Amino acid sequence: MKTAAIFFPHSDNVQPVTFGANSTLVEQFYIVGQSNVNVKNSIVSQSLFGRATFRAMVEVSDADYLFFVTQSVPLCFVDYAIDRMISVAKNTGAGIVYADYYEENAGTLKPHPLIEYQQGSIRDDFDFGFVYLFSRKALLRAASLSGSPFQFAGLYDMRLKISEFAPIVHLYEFLYAVDKSDNRKSGEKLFDYVDPKNRAVQIEMEDAATSHLKRIGAYLAPDFSEVDFSEESFPVEASVIIPVKNRVNTIADAIHSVLKQECGFKFNLIVVDNYSTDGTTEKIASINDDRLIHVIPESKDLGIGGCWNYAVHHQSAGKFVVQLDSDDLYKDSHTLQKMIDCFYAEKCAMVIGSYQMTDFNLNEIPPGVIDHQEWTPDNGRNNALRINGLGAPRAFYTPVLRKINFPNVSYGEDYAVALAISRDYRIGRIYEPVYICRRWEGNSDAALSLEKQNQYNFYKDKIRTMEILTRMK
Repeated sequence: MKTAAIFFPHSDNVQPVTFGANSTLVEQFYIVGQSNVNVKNSIVSQSLFGRATFRAMVEVSDADYLFFVTQSVPLCFVDYAIDRMISVAKNTGAGIVYADYYEENAGTLKPHPLIEYQQGSIRDDFDFGFVYLFSRKALLRAASLSGSPFQFAGLYDMRLKISEFAPIVHLYEFLYAVDKSDNRKSGEKLFDYVDPKNRAVQIEMEDAATSHLKRIGAYLAPDFSEVDFSEESFPVEASVIIPVKNRVNTIADAIHSVLKQECGFKFNLIVVDNYSTDGTTEKIASINDDRLIHVIPESKDLGIGGCWNYAVHHQSAGKFVVQLDSDDLYKDSHTLQKMIDCFYAEKCAMVIGSYQMTDFNLNEIPPGVIDHQEWTPDNGRNNALRINGLGAPRAFYTPVLRKINFPNVSYGEDYAVALAISRDYRIGRIYEPVYICRRWEGNSDAALSLEKQNQYNFYKDKIRTMEILTRMK
């Protein structure tokens, strides 16, 4: 068997690693810290995930395989886990191997499965767990390639580069245990990547992702097709679309936030009622306004994307269709006008606004305003492959959307359409908040199970895989 070294972040109060008792393959152990630490073998690096860390790893160790632990948490490998991971790396020629793990909480072990890495898994928050096993040969090759001297995106840059020439292998086996370190619900973690304090990190991540897309031939230069807004005639200039199922507590608020819009054009509201059973249907029917079009599709197998398709192809649909979720609100009476004005000002086929996070009672909650500054005119459609969301509200030029259509799913449907549109057309941006996103226990993504999170993340990665292959072709 080949030899291995383990690299672990410095901590004053955490015993780094307990090995499986039957492994004799680890010959070297290194601590990574920001200054010289009181251990025999150490690496000094200003950032654990900086490019300098990975260059130092291949310089200080001549072991064939390098284990990299990403957090200072108590971690225990199961028996023969080290041997197993090295054996798989050797036999498959993998550049990286990662494995499922257990979360230990009050003496109880809870399985934490991960998902398969694929070509579209280029988002910078892909979950590899707490342990990477690098082939030293692959890491050395990646570290020798040209690139920016990243302070934060070094690990991300290394795995993107390695994915270009070597397999990244996921072991569906629980090979170590860690103390659970993040007890937040999925809905609370959802917006970590757009936290304003992480802006410097985001800039580096974008640089690494864009370079990767250029190397694999999937980068798109900022050249866009023109949009002809006189292509068809429509009954109204704009339609707001609300797909809804069982939102009796919020649907009336959403509808009234649309009906109070002040616009210099005709608009309507199409509410697609997807067979609600909690009184939502009756609540919608009780609102008397000629602009409100309440429809119930014949099909009973529609996800949110299918409901959108139903509305977009409805005879009452306007030239532009604008999103509003049944939980949410437009920020004021001028949101719709601002969204439509942006189409004409930027000559785009889609517009994405910015939103404010609040609780159910409209009190602002962290991280506050989500403006997705990473969506820039020059590089937004490339950077969109790195991030996990695009902002709200979203609006579309109807003739373009009717050619693409939404996938009939209830998660990631808007992301798939936005990527497809951005392939050819400019996407306009509004950076001031025009939308209120209410977070409450009834949200569909407020507290997702790990199984559901994995399902959604795998699907979005699959969307990215298909998009990357399309752009490469």
